[in-house]
Amino acid sequence: MATINSTSLSAPAGGRDGQAGIFAEIRDFCHQFLVRAFDPYRPELHYMRGPGPAWRAKQAASSQRHST
Repeated sequence: MATINSTSLSAPAGGRDGQAGIFAEIRDFCHQFLVRAFDPYRPELHYMRGPGPAWRAKQAASSQRHST
């Protein structure tokens, strides 16, 4: 069985008391937020909403038979 360990090979990039690391985290957060907020893929636009043309044709044929 293999074990996976995660370790950091490099120290945080310069800065005073790790401030560069904090700014990098803020930058990464903002980047991810903008990527997700303005993602052009909107799956709700691809889902069918309401009855389609086949249902309408069937209902129209059914209502014509019953009204005569």
